[in-house]
Amino acid sequence: MSKTSEPVFAPESDQPVRYIERTRSYYLGLGYENPYVWAHYLETPFHPLQKPLNQSVLGLITTAVPFDASKGPQGPGAPYNAAAKFYQPYQKPINSDLDLRIAHVGIDRKNADMEDSHCWFPLEAAKDALQSGRVKALSPHFYGLPTNRSQRHTLETDAPLILEMLRADKVDVAVLIPNCPVCHQSQSLLARYLEANGISTVVMGAAKDIVEYCGVPRFLFSDFPLGNAAAKPNDPSSRSLNFELALSLLESAPTARTTVQSPLIWSTDPSWKFDYSNLEKLSPEEVSRLSEEAEKARITARELRMKSVGG
Repeated sequence: MSKTSEPVFAPESDQPVRYIERTRSYYLGLGYENPYVWAHYLETPFHPLQKPLNQSVLGLITTAVPFDASKGPQGPGAPYNAAAKFYQPYQKPINSDLDLRIAHVGIDRKNADMEDSHCWFPLEAAKDALQSGRVKALSPHFYGLPTNRSQRHTLETDAPLILEMLRADKVDVAVLIPNCPVCHQSQSLLARYLEANGISTVVMGAAKDIVEYCGVPRFLFSDFPLGNAAAKPNDPSSRSLNFELALSLLESAPTARTTVQSPLIWSTDPSWKFDYSNLEKLSPEEVSRLSEEAEKARITARELRMKSVGG
């Protein structure tokens, strides 16, 4: 008779990263005096499925951006690239040649994979769900939501435009995949808006505190580095598992603020969680350099935003 093995405790540090706290400390350390105020609601809208998934049209919403070689480095190992940001919601044909990048947002550049787009855009998993009959159809387009620190702009300008696109494509349910901390807030705000307007949503994210603080109807949490919320790199089984969990959550969530955590583990060593925006791991020289880079990026982003609004 075999002896039953004892449960093994995880390290105390193996818990979701507190991104709100981490980013607040980071930017205060860089010299920005007014901490960002994250969205936080008491009530959360909830729109149950009106028909089974196998009778529903599914849409994908991303904060990634199509690659544009004229906008500088955007591939694996690329630094934060404010020049590649976008400020207008977009839609692109789902069956076109896609090359989506995430260098324009604050992902975990030390630990996240920047080459395998399945990690941040689960299109192949969605196509598999279509082929298996799990969903009736994919929308003819996918949709890009700008990462915007202005919550008001997201809710009053970007969200209505995305809703208009979804309605034109007869989308019934939407899967939203954020990347950076502010991406998680923007997608959470959009999920709330869509639910209030009759479209059921699920967020596939990696910043648990930001999404739950805002309050969304359904949230699939993967304890992965920022930028890789959809799957582990070069791991088809993780893509399938996580996307199926998202679909199941669409079907089974009994009420708003339902969170399911993916059982997938990024690494048995949780030390990667201490890398993102952690001033304690940086020298004074590095902090000074990052402060200068952040200010340059802020100016670049402001100029691009003004051009976008003007255009």
